[in-house]
This record gives sequence, C-alpha cells and structure tokens, in this order.
Amino acid sequence: LPLAVALLSLLLQLNGDTATLMLRFDHPLIAEGEVWRLLTGNLVHLGWNHLWMNLAGLGLIWAIFYRHFNQWQWLAILLVSELGVGLGLWFFNPELHWYVGLSGALHGLFAIGLCAQLRQRDRFDRILLALFIAKLAWEQWSGELPSSAALAGGPVIVDAHLYGAVTGFVLGVGYWVATRGRSRP
Repeated sequence: LPLAVALLSLLLQLNGDTATLMLRFDHPLIAEGEVWRLLTGNLVHLGWNHLWMNLAGLGLIWAIFYRHFNQWQWLAILLVSELGVGLGLWFFNPELHWYVGLSGALHGLFAIGLCAQLRQRDRFDRILLALFIAKLAWEQWSGELPSSAALAGGPVIVDAHLYGAVTGFVLGVGYWVATRGRSRP
C-alpha cells in the first residue's frame, strides 16, 4: 500500500499545478458536484517538500503498524480516513477554500494502528498515545507545530489532522469491538 500511494502521489506531483487544481479539496467546486475532491485532495501536495514529508510519515506508520492489518484492510482504512478528513473539512470548516496533502489521513492511519497496537498493553504504546493526543491538543490550541509551515511550503490545516485522528480512533474502537475476545498478537 505505501508503495502504491507513494507512486500515485509522485506521478501527480510530476504533473504540478495541473493535477493539484484538478484534484485538490476545493470547497466551491465540491459544492458544484465535484465530490471526488473529498478523497483526491489527500493525494496532491503543496510541493516536493510537502510530498516527501507525507511519504516519510506514511513509511514510518507502515513500519510501526503494518502487521495489524492486511493490504486490503489498510486500503479501506486509508480511504475512510481520507473521506473523514474531507467530510470534516466540508462540514466544520466552510471558510476553508482549498486543502491538499496526506497528513490528515496519515493521522487516521496512525490512530487506528495505535489502537491495534494498544491491545498488546505495552507501556511504550501508552506513551505513544499520550504524545499523539498531546500533539493534537497543541495544534488545536496553539496552531501548527513550529516550522511545520516552512517545511511544508504553506499553511498547515491542523483541523485535517484532528478529523483524520478522530476517524482513525472511531475505526479503532470498531476494531476493538470486532476483535474482542481474540488472543492478542
């Protein structure tokens, strides 16, 4: 999955502004019926630095949590996370004209991966959960993390991170319910 997402995002980035303008989350165009943008805005980026940051995040998430779900499950989780970000921005941020980037959906992947990992009851996982929640809280109260915008090449829409994480945690609760009673990995 990470390789497919990386290749698709790289191909789209090679097309530059053309792909970005056709696929980005664009509130007015979604209102006119271009609903695919709820998903595709996650696959285009502000520039190469933004793309590399997101792909590094995807690689890290995959390295930590890949074993908890098969490829098809990860694909479904990614699509639901992307949709959660898109719908969150649509309903709760009507003032936002446009959005690009995978980071919101990555927060969803991280959240459900962490939920799956927490079944192992490892102290490190609880620390990771606390740090993740602290990061989300920081962004909601203080805005983007220092130098995030400079690295990404534009403003960071921290609400996208929140919507992705909430989507991932909701999926994680569903995972816990579905796997209740099964032995822990």
